Amino acid sequence: MKAKQWLLLLTFGLLLSLLAACSDDETKKPASNEPKEEEQAKEKVLSFINPEAIPSMDPSKATDESSFVYLAATMEGLYRLDEKTQTAPGMAIDHEVSTDGLTWTFNLREDAKWSNGDPVTAHDFVYAWQRAVNPETGSEYGPYMMNGVIKNAEAISKGELTPDKLGVKADGDYKFVVELENPTPYFETLTTFGTFFPLNQKFVEEKGADFALSTENLLANGPYTISDWTSTSDKWNLVKNEKYWDAKTVKMDKLTFTVVKDPQTALSLYEEGTVQRIDLTSDLVDQYSTNEDYAVSADTFVYFLKFNQTTSDALANKNIRAAISRAFNKEALVDEILNNGSIAANGLIPKDFTPIPESGEDFRKVSGDLVTYDLEAAKELWAKGLAEIGTDSVEIEFLADDDQTTKILIEYVANQLSTNLDGLKVNIKQIPKKQRLELDKSMEYELQLTRWGPDFLDPYTYMLLFTTDSGNNMTGYSSPVYDKLVFDTASTLATDNVARYKNFLEAEKVLFEDAAIAPVYQASRAQLISPKVQGVFVNPFGATYEYKWADVAE
Repeated sequence: MKAKQWLLLLTFGLLLSLLAACSDDETKKPASNEPKEEEQAKEKVLSFINPEAIPSMDPSKATDESSFVYLAATMEGLYRLDEKTQTAPGMAIDHEVSTDGLTWTFNLREDAKWSNGDPVTAHDFVYAWQRAVNPETGSEYGPYMMNGVIKNAEAISKGELTPDKLGVKADGDYKFVVELENPTPYFETLTTFGTFFPLNQKFVEEKGADFALSTENLLANGPYTISDWTSTSDKWNLVKNEKYWDAKTVKMDKLTFTVVKDPQTALSLYEEGTVQRIDLTSDLVDQYSTNEDYAVSADTFVYFLKFNQTTSDALANKNIRAAISRAFNKEALVDEILNNGSIAANGLIPKDFTPIPESGEDFRKVSGDLVTYDLEAAKELWAKGLAEIGTDSVEIEFLADDDQTTKILIEYVANQLSTNLDGLKVNIKQIPKKQRLELDKSMEYELQLTRWGPDFLDPYTYMLLFTTDSGNNMTGYSSPVYDKLVFDTASTLATDNVARYKNFLEAEKVLFEDAAIAPVYQASRAQLISPKVQGVFVNPFGATYEYKWADVAE
């Protein structure tokens, strides 16, 4: 550039600076499409940790807590749970139920959009629900949630009918009609659950095998979209979905998540202000129980041992299973190993989950303690079982997740079992949760620590697990007596709640007389939660966390 041109430009620049300095306040305001610097700085962000990578963002294939949390944040069904855990309008404005309780007609809102701008219609629900029970999809939860509930779901999941025979149809674009097998009083709460979310058929089929494996292969119709995520990610973000019909209610611009398995690392991140909520392990509870950020919340997750009766001759023996169920000290486990408010579980249905009709007494109290720590009984059952299978020693592989808390827990249980039961050797196998779920599904395990949280407010959500053909059974356990007791609560007794609960009580007893599983504990969460975190709700069923109403305290 020539010297004369440079001088002219410099003079012109100085003149502009002088004019700007002498201008009034209106002149200094930025253009309307350029936010002020302080507004940019006020982006609302909260940061959390997650104990594992998200196993699945496909609502038809998700089976675990983490998956359903992020599905609920990015998607929405006919209804969703509100701040008080009541069903609130989602994609549906309202619904009508026929006098016989078998036909439910949902009126959908016409302002709902997918994140790509497509409208959310009744056809999206028809496609998603049919896909969930189609055997070709390989869904566990589709048959589990819909069989015996939605008309023809069971026959379809068994390959006896085609998916188009499912009792669902679109009456125009914004009226969704569902036919049930039997009256189901809790059906409205079912519609808040991830398996019942809609899917955009054109998008899913275009993506094919890549659907739900990364951000670009997902669509959202809920409060947030997920960004920077793939199926193996250890970091991701939830970003406000501006196309969500109720976007005005969503206050957060972004929620960030990082996978952290080590408790000390999580604590360091919390203390430096990088994350705003962490779970505390037992060794940290006493240290931080007086901290003003300390909080304990009761949970409805029940942890139990699954026995695979198909891969081990020993575990196919009822007395061996019953012995293992009674050979470890659960009270010491919750008081010393966990130390976070969890309580010993001596049955399947958790404490303070559901009352008995008429009396109002808690189900757990009425059913009582069905499997307790009893070393003398355990040794007797063990000796009897060994004699029945003709051996004096047994070796079992113990499968569990690979986080630090689980490591300490299963080492304790394994040590108790091998110490208290002569001739038992327990080999621990810890792997990432996604891989454990895959081994569970293919039944490639022997002994496994797992858990279950309720999907809706009814004992059926637990009891259905161990019916013969349940996609979540995966143990080889089968009892015609148990099956009938459970299935009758959803069919012949569907409208008689008193009789239903009598069946549930009897079924739970049968389950533990057969030593189908070994209850371990009912979880609680000891946490540090920053006072910055507002409006994040913990649900007693369905997705653990609800982020729609999340906010940052000023």
